[in-house]
Amino acid sequence: MAAPILGAPNKAGQPKAQLEGALSSALRGKIVQAIGDLERPIGNRFEARRRAREAGDDAAAVLRSEGYYGGEVEAAVTETDPPQALVRVSPGPRFLIADPTIEWIAPVPSLEAQAAGEAVLGLANGQASRAAEILSAEGRIAAATRARGYADTEVQVRTVTVDHADHSVKPVFRIATGDLVRLGGVNLSAAGKTNSKWLRSLTPWRQGETYSPKAVADLEKLLLDTGVYDSVTVGLAPKDQITAGGLRPVIVSLSDRPRSRLDLGASYSSTEGAGADARWTRYNLIRRADTEAVFVRASNLDSQIGLDLSLPHWLRAGQTLKAQAKIFRLQTSAYRETGVSLNLDAERRYSRTSFVTLGGSLDYGVTDETQRATLQPLGRSLLALSGLVGFALDRSDDVLDPKRGWRVEARVEPTTITGATSLTYLKVQSQGTAYWPLDARSRTVLAGRLKVGSIIGGTIPATPASRRFYSGGGGSVRGYSFQAIGPHLADNTPEGGASLLEASVEVRRRFGEHWGVAAFLDAGSIGADPAPQGENMNFGAGVGLRYDLGFGPIRFDLAFPLHPRSNDPTYQIYLSIGQSF
Repeated sequence: MAAPILGAPNKAGQPKAQLEGALSSALRGKIVQAIGDLERPIGNRFEARRRAREAGDDAAAVLRSEGYYGGEVEAAVTETDPPQALVRVSPGPRFLIADPTIEWIAPVPSLEAQAAGEAVLGLANGQASRAAEILSAEGRIAAATRARGYADTEVQVRTVTVDHADHSVKPVFRIATGDLVRLGGVNLSAAGKTNSKWLRSLTPWRQGETYSPKAVADLEKLLLDTGVYDSVTVGLAPKDQITAGGLRPVIVSLSDRPRSRLDLGASYSSTEGAGADARWTRYNLIRRADTEAVFVRASNLDSQIGLDLSLPHWLRAGQTLKAQAKIFRLQTSAYRETGVSLNLDAERRYSRTSFVTLGGSLDYGVTDETQRATLQPLGRSLLALSGLVGFALDRSDDVLDPKRGWRVEARVEPTTITGATSLTYLKVQSQGTAYWPLDARSRTVLAGRLKVGSIIGGTIPATPASRRFYSGGGGSVRGYSFQAIGPHLADNTPEGGASLLEASVEVRRRFGEHWGVAAFLDAGSIGADPAPQGENMNFGAGVGLRYDLGFGPIRFDLAFPLHPRSNDPTYQIYLSIGQSF
């Protein structure tokens, strides 16, 4: 039993009223939470009586919601100075559920729908009669009948009989389902740029099928996933629009985003120099949620200009056709290449970050690389035809800041090269990451990464330098320059290799609302043999600072090479959005 503190001055932040009574800890906690705290001190007995009445009403509401329909609540005021509000509670016995019943209002739904409603009722004789559980049962019944095709299901006023003689509560749910709804076609409600024929091809139902809330919601998601609409609304047409054949159309309302968009970007690295990007994007140009873009990038390492085309839901829902044509120039420590590239991929997406890709590319390039024996430049023109089979599976909890789960991705690229060199090989690479929270709130996370790659059928130096494996830099082994890891020629030119092995481990600790720190160790190896051996492994280590923007963290990493060569920098700094992996 709680007793008032005699003679103690009341303060804001204290309970609005003292609570007395033989109550379970759970019930006491709910009543205290409902009563709330003082906003300002009580100045007189009139104010104390008003606060006590309000607190008594709150306590009585909690008793009823928890099934204590015979409980007694007394509001009083202490004789202390200053006075305090006091509530005495005697809960009495808890009332129990008895004979929960569903009353179906005509027209009565099918036996299957009735059975579905009964199955999700979730109330049993002898169960505590909590108000929230009774309301939840009502919602589950309505959802179950809508899922069986009764889209117009409405909940009528329920009757709840409280029997004080046997301390029971008998709920009767009154459900009006209306007629069974069968779906018709899709009507585009407003004039816009979207082709209605293409829109109708996306419907995940056949005309005449029984209404399914999931099917209607799936169509809305398919349209939102295209990224070309500001808003999408999908819903059943009113009853007065039912067709002569008894079908109910679905109304789709689309709000187009602005027709075009210009994105500009810039970057700078102490080892890679400055870079600038521009991308002009057009949306829905051919009226089927398509995206076209012209992009330009200029930097010391990678410069390109080209066109992108994306056709979402190509041939089937959830499948995107992507085409790209570009002119490029690559200028790295290992090689220089100028050329033109054509790519065509079909991507089948199963979730936001899980997909399978089939595609191919045709590249023509003029390369300039250093010969191993003479250390003289070797220029050659090459035409490469490549296929692509790739997949990504993401079971992590966040795209930019994962705290638990795992990811795995792989690419297989059969390639034939003709020109100055004739060569056929298979390039395979795969990466897996995993995330383990080390405490209940996921404030500390252990993250790990493993990446392997192999060029099967392509030897070094027969494989062109631009198609070999390299390691080092922000996306692989932090602390080293781009392509710095692996064998080098006598003039210190990175040679690259036919195999790749990389691993990373990182401990991330969050503190406060926005800030976090990290410590990491990266490792990488490039080998001449197609089978990754891990020889001459190079390690980089460092620490990082994180600041959470709400949608993801800004990442600042300071990394040091543990096996530096004479021309390697002492440290490297990386700044980006999102965790390193």
